[in-house]
Amino acid sequence: MDRQTMPGLEALMDAAWPASDREESGGWALRAAAGVTQRANSIWPRSEPAGTSHDRMANLRDAPAWYRRRRLPVIFQVFDDSRSAALNAILDEEGFTRQSETLILVRDAGAVPASADETPDAGVELSTEPSGEWLQLWWSVDGRGGEDSLATARGILEGCRSLYALVRDDDGVPAAVGRLALPSVGEGSRGGLYAMATRQDARRRGHATRILRSLLREGDARGLNGYWLLVTAANAGAQTLYARSGFAEAGRYYYRQERPKRHLTGC
Repeated sequence: MDRQTMPGLEALMDAAWPASDREESGGWALRAAAGVTQRANSIWPRSEPAGTSHDRMANLRDAPAWYRRRRLPVIFQVFDDSRSAALNAILDEEGFTRQSETLILVRDAGAVPASADETPDAGVELSTEPSGEWLQLWWSVDGRGGEDSLATARGILEGCRSLYALVRDDDGVPAAVGRLALPSVGEGSRGGLYAMATRQDARRRGHATRILRSLLREGDARGLNGYWLLVTAANAGAQTLYARSGFAEAGRYYYRQERPKRHLTGC
């Protein structure tokens, strides 16, 4: 995937993690979901406001009111390329912080030839909805907040057609989970890998590899052309796992926050 395809991938990423509350404003998508995850509570500046820097400043004045009504901080999801230069300059002047740098990794379908040990794994449970066990394990690893926040997170997950994978340990207890989001269908469609989480005491036992392999195999069987996933720049271990599976960096983004008021979660 070359850099020119990034705008289309950004739209898929937005559809794969949909906010329950959303408004279009001057080329920006304002997104909110009760503070659950940064992505679902951030501005996606999908296009530059028409006109001059004055129009950008007008947008920047209007956006805080929208978020204040929801008692949320103003956060931008900013993709690290030349399209963001003008916006970044304004955010720098306004004192917005930079945080949660995230890599966008991609691979084509079948990019890594199947080996002898990559036969279908009967031990990986696949479903089209997140079970209670799936949700509890994922939330115990990646979530912050109580049952209300978990319910909001479930709404985000179920807002996009997806496949959910779960692996159990030798005692039958859920050990690892993952999700393959399917926001598009038809020729050239791509799937996004999200919510890859392994119970802390079950790590380094190959569970994440089994989850990843099964979801990629299932996506290939459904005719997907390729995949993307998101991993924080600080997570070197996960990056190694994904590199072994044929993923390579296609871009980066980070969050720019007006002022840190609430700690939000997620890539």
